Amino acid sequence: MIVELAGGDSLIHRLDPRVKILEVFLFSVVVAVSTRFVVLVSALALGVCVTWLGRVPIKELLRRLVPVNMLIIFLWFFLPFTVEGEPLFSVGPLVGTHEGVSYAARISIKSNAIMVVLIVLVASTSILTLGRAMHELRVPKKIVHLFFFTYRYIHVIHREYVRLVNAMKVRGFRPGNNMHTYRTLAYLVGMLLVRSCDRAQRVHNAMLCRGFRGNLYSLSEFSLKATDMISFILMLAVILALGVLEWTKIA
Repeated sequence: MIVELAGGDSLIHRLDPRVKILEVFLFSVVVAVSTRFVVLVSALALGVCVTWLGRVPIKELLRRLVPVNMLIIFLWFFLPFTVEGEPLFSVGPLVGTHEGVSYAARISIKSNAIMVVLIVLVASTSILTLGRAMHELRVPKKIVHLFFFTYRYIHVIHREYVRLVNAMKVRGFRPGNNMHTYRTLAYLVGMLLVRSCDRAQRVHNAMLCRGFRGNLYSLSEFSLKATDMISFILMLAVILALGVLEWTKIA
């Protein structure tokens, strides 16, 4: 969970959450559209430096990178053989191309660079504070509410899912490759959606009864410090340097 990393005391933890959100957004946009390896490797190196400044345990960081890299590994099984270009190697009738391998490598470095910075900067802030910071940055209220309530209730929905699965096992359900299994799993997904919708309606009505009008309030106010400004200027300079390196082809 994000809250596991939000209780530290490092330079990154003390930054204004609005500054961190802006830094992550600008960094992600530039890296996402970059294609040169020198830019992507530099971005990944920046992520390593941010990790060091945030004093994030490497074990925790790697654990959070596992889901992303599982998808990337899946892409490595297809991209080298589906992108046209100069043949590089062959596996039976399949021919891997230099362009395909290069494309997969770019996705790998790019994804990890963005996720490392995202994890270190965003996970160093509590969810409540992030929601408030997004509200201060004039992010649409519906997006802020969706972000906050998704985090708040995804654990509740997961508990409901576990309860339904246990009920199926008690009734003797054993998954297999047959229509009964597919039908049962479809019923499971359907019941989960129905109960989630019902809970959302009850929560919404409860909030309206308590006077909720779509605004988020906080007892603490954000204030920009010199450290925040220096951090933003340095990050902006690095992002501009990455952009110049990408689009001017100077290296």
